[in-house]
Amino acid sequence: MMMTDEWMRVVDMAEELADMLLRSEVMKTYHDAYNRVYSNSDLRKEIIDFNKMKEQYEEVQRFGRYHPDYKMIMKEIRLQKRALDLREEVAALRLAENDVQELLDEIGVLIGNSVSEAVKVPAGDGVFTNSSCGGGCSSGGSCSCSA
Repeated sequence: MMMTDEWMRVVDMAEELADMLLRSEVMKTYHDAYNRVYSNSDLRKEIIDFNKMKEQYEEVQRFGRYHPDYKMIMKEIRLQKRALDLREEVAALRLAENDVQELLDEIGVLIGNSVSEAVKVPAGDGVFTNSSCGGGCSSGGSCSCSA
């Protein structure tokens, strides 16, 4: 494929958008939250232990309640998840991740609208939204589009 001037402008604008995104306050907040979680050695150990427990949980799920360790692993995974969820650093990271996803969704809708009002844009929750509807038709809300 030949690189035309138009393609070069698109590539340059995409790189500029990526740079703006990386310099945004939302991304700075995300990186700070990420660093607070993964620079804490105790919290990192809890996350590693939780991931090991998740592997055991997945093994138990293959056999269901007939697995000999079913009750113990089900209880332990819930306790570990709750302990992680209650950590302030983890909660801040999750909120920052949600903010980044919202920003990416907004950018996707803007780009989709620039192509056509009929473009369906994937949202962060895995649902496609029609960029002209604002998500009403896919989320059960009121929508006046003809989708």
